[in-house]
Parts: sequence; C-alpha cells; structure tokens
Amino acid sequence: MNINLLAKKLPFRKMHGLENDFVVLDARQKEIILSKSEIIAIADRRAGIGFDQLLIIQPSQKSNGVFMSVYNSSGDRVETCGNGARCIAKIVMDDLNIDEIVIETLAGPIKAIRQQDDLITVNLGKVKTGWKEIPLKQELDTLNLDLGIEALPSGVAVNVGNPHIVFFIRNLDNIDLNKIGPKVNSNKIFSEGVNVEFAQLLSEDHIRMRVWERGVGITKACGTGACATLAAAVKKGLSQKFARVTLDGGDLFVELTENDEVKMTGPANNSFTGFID
Repeated sequence: MNINLLAKKLPFRKMHGLENDFVVLDARQKEIILSKSEIIAIADRRAGIGFDQLLIIQPSQKSNGVFMSVYNSSGDRVETCGNGARCIAKIVMDDLNIDEIVIETLAGPIKAIRQQDDLITVNLGKVKTGWKEIPLKQELDTLNLDLGIEALPSGVAVNVGNPHIVFFIRNLDNIDLNKIGPKVNSNKIFSEGVNVEFAQLLSEDHIRMRVWERGVGITKACGTGACATLAAAVKKGLSQKFARVTLDGGDLFVELTENDEVKMTGPANNSFTGFID
C-alpha cells in the first residue's frame, strides 16, 4: 500500500451478506477521501484486506438516515449495493438502537427494516425496464434482448438501482461464468456496463442464480442481482411475485410488490474489525 494510505490509519469493519464481502468505513464524523489506487490497494486479497465492494457511511443531506457510497474492487464508484445496504443498515440501527433506517444512495433512497432472526429487509424502489433507464445505447426490447452471442438465449434487462441482464437457462452447471460474464458486460449496447445473472427456475417460487458483477467478477451473492432476477422472472411470467433466490453464498427472499417496488430480505454479518495501517 502506498504511503498516503498508510498515513490515514483508518478504522474499518469487514462484513458480508451471504459471503458477498465488504470493507466498511465510517465517515459520519470525519470525511474520508480515498483515491482509486488506494481503493484498489485495500481490495487486494493478498496485500490488502480484500473485498467485493468498499462501503463508506456518510451523513445524509436528505433524511435522518445516512448516505452510502459504493466502490467496486476495480476502484470505480457505482450506484448502489443491495447486500451492502443491509450491512450498513445493521451498523446504523445497532448504533442508534432503532429498527428502521433510510439509506441514501446515488440510485435513490433505500428503506431498511430489521426483522426477526437478525434478518434485514431493504426496499430498493421501483424496477425499471425502459431502454433509456437500463441504460442501453439504442432502443431495443429489454424483455427480449438478443446480444448475438452464440448459444446465449435472449436476456431480460432491468435496472434496480444499477443495470442487470438476466438469462434464464435450464442448467447453471453448463455456464462458464468467467468466460461469458466479461463478454456480456463489454457489449457496446450497455452504456455503463452491466451485471450479469444466469438463473435456473427450480419452481414458481424458487430460483437458483449465479452472478458476474461488473468491476468485480464472480461473487458469492449479489443482492440487486437477486432482485433483478425475480423482477425479470415475473415480467416474463415465469415466477410468482415472492420467491427464494438461492445464490452460491445462500438464500435471499425477494418480493415484487403491486406497485413494482422490489424488496429483499437476508442476513448481514460482521466478520472482524481493524485498522488500515
């Protein structure tokens, strides 16, 4: 790590949601500014701490809650993070001894509520399917998006605070996610890149899903990806509006409400704390 990062001696918390792991920094009392190279250094799983996403808790300018800044391990800032939102909600609700919180993000507010058994529900807001909302570079049918990649079925593009494309297939074991994920993400039709999900329908209320996240790669779980997968399944008439989504790291429970808002329930776990020194 470079000398500027060493000089900061930042306290951090390592957390995860179904093994989608985060380094969390708290900037509610004192501003934290990191360069892209510093973020990449912290993300290094050999020389740094390692994470899928870096989350920074900041004061909110719009509510009594907090603002969550999200950076991928590539060092790029992104709009939001579903599993990360549950982790931030746990920290703030535990600190304030409350059971509800609003988390502001670049994609808009996320409402979080503590449930029984130490689970947390987050409402990511309305699902968007317009081609400009994904966003795509040109007008195309987002519910039947053919990327022209051999042996790949048409996908469903949705935005749940960040862009996703979901492919429904018969057997997840037949997909080389490390190969196909970057190929889909680099397709020029996606203005801002895209998170890539492959989903297998096990029943009308149970979906198995694997994910390749832009700026990260394969992760054990993706909360917004689980939400995008259910939303896509409902839009295609393949699923009920409430379903269990099984990821490599475990299960999330996702609901698409009558007004097209998507809610996700799952755990938020502490791993350890320390200092970047």
